[in-house]
Amino acid sequence: MQLNFIANERVPSSSGRTLPVLDPSDGQVFDELQRSNADDIDAAVRAAQAAWADGRGPWGRLSAAERGRLLMALSRKVAEHADELALLEQRDCGKPVKQAKADSAALVRYFEFYAGACDKLHGETIPYQEGYSVFTWREPHGVTGHIIPWNYPMQIFGRSVGGALAAGNACVVKPAEDACLSLIRVAQLAADVGFPAGAINIVTGYGHEVGDALARHPGIDHISFTGSPKVGTIIQQVAAERHCPVTLELGGKSPQIIFADADLDAAVPVIINAIVQNAGQTCSAGSRVLIERGIYEPLLDRLGRAFSALRVGPASMDLDVGPLIRQSQQQRVWDFLSDAQVAGIPMVAQGSIVDQAPDTGFYQAPTLLRDVPVMHRLAQEEVFGPVLAAMSFEGEDEAVALANATHFGLVAGIWTENGARQLRMAKRVKSGQVFINNYGAGGGVELPFGGVKSSGYGREKGFEALYGFTTLKTVAIKHG
Repeated sequence: MQLNFIANERVPSSSGRTLPVLDPSDGQVFDELQRSNADDIDAAVRAAQAAWADGRGPWGRLSAAERGRLLMALSRKVAEHADELALLEQRDCGKPVKQAKADSAALVRYFEFYAGACDKLHGETIPYQEGYSVFTWREPHGVTGHIIPWNYPMQIFGRSVGGALAAGNACVVKPAEDACLSLIRVAQLAADVGFPAGAINIVTGYGHEVGDALARHPGIDHISFTGSPKVGTIIQQVAAERHCPVTLELGGKSPQIIFADADLDAAVPVIINAIVQNAGQTCSAGSRVLIERGIYEPLLDRLGRAFSALRVGPASMDLDVGPLIRQSQQQRVWDFLSDAQVAGIPMVAQGSIVDQAPDTGFYQAPTLLRDVPVMHRLAQEEVFGPVLAAMSFEGEDEAVALANATHFGLVAGIWTENGARQLRMAKRVKSGQVFINNYGAGGGVELPFGGVKSSGYGREKGFEALYGFTTLKTVAIKHG
C-alpha cells in the first residue's frame, strides 16, 4: 500500500480510506493509494511552511548554491534508480518500456538543469535619479502547490517542482489519482539525499477532494496546474478569491503544417510519433495534420501505410503504442470516433491491437481520418488518444486560418524548406511553441513551454520557469 509523503515521512491519510491502483494493460488492481482529504493537505502545507518559514526554515535558509547541490544529488539518485522508476511508470500508466525509460531520463535532466540554474537567478541594478541606488532581487513565493496530471507524471514533476525548488519554494504536490507511484518514490529519494523535511510533500487522492483543498488552502502562495481547460478555469476562479498567482498548461489541438516543398521522408515518422507517443495522451500531441493540396493524396497514402503498420499492446511488450490510462478515457476516444462515423468522415487507416493484449486492458488502435471539417469536434477538441485528423489547404493564408481556428494554442509544427515562409508562418501561427522541420525538439528541458488562448498562460521548463516561481522586489535607496 502506498502512503502519503509529508515532512519526509510516509503517513496514512486521516480519512482511513484508500483508492485502487489499476494496471492499464490488463485493468487489474495491483496496489492501493491513500484517499486523502483537506486535513491531509493542511498537514502537508504546514510541513512546507515549516520548511520555508519565511526564509528562516531548514529549506528556506539554504543558499542558492546549497539548493543546487541537493538538486544535483537528487538528479544522480534518480539516475541510479531510473530503471526502477521506469518500471513503476510502465505499470502505473501503461507506457511502453522505451517511453517509460525516456521519462525517467527526462526527470534526471530536469533536476540536473535546475540544479545548475539555482545560483544563476539574478536581480538587476537600475539607473535612476541622482542620489538613488535601485536594484531588484527575486524571492520565492514560499509554498507552491502542484497539481500533476497522469500522462507524464515524472516529466511534469521535473519541470514544475524542479523549477519551484530551484527558486527556493517548498512544494506540496497532488498527483493524479491514476499515476502516483513514481512521484512518491522520487520524494523518498529526495529525503534520502538530504532534502529537509517539508521541502517536498506528496498527497494522493481525488481532484475534487484533494486538488480542490490544495487550490483553496490559504497557505499556498502559487499554484501550478496542468490539465483540462475546464478544471483550469475552476483553479483560476478559486485562486482569484485570494489573489494567488497561477501557472496553467491546459492542453492543445496542435497542428502540423506540411507544405509541398517539405522533406516528407523526414516529416512522416515525426508526424506519426507526435500523435501515437504515449497513446496520444499528450497535451502537445500533433493531433491535426494540415497538408498543402498538391501533396494531400500522396502524403495521406504514406501516412496511411505507416498507421497500418503500428502495433498496440501491453506496456511490457514495448510496442509502438500502449494502452490508454483508464476505461473512461478509452470510452472518450470511442465517442469521438463514433461521431466521426456518423458525420461520414472517412477513415484512411488504423493500426492493430495484438492478440496478446488482454480484453480487460484499455486499448485503442491508432486511427487516421481525412477531410475533417474545420468546425467538427475532431478538429476542435482534444481527443487525448491516438487519432490524427487530416485536412488540406491552399497557400499560406488558408494554412494559418486553419492552424488558428481552435481555442487552443500550445504547439505547432511547420514543414517547409522555404526560409522566408518558415519565419512568416512562425510569426502568424498563434502558439506557445513553434517547431520548424521538427516537432518537440527531443523534449527540450531547456525550452520554455506553455500556451496562449485556452492552452493557458505562464511558462514552465527552461530558465523562464524560474521567473514564474519567484516574485520581483524592487529596492530603492536614497543616499544623497
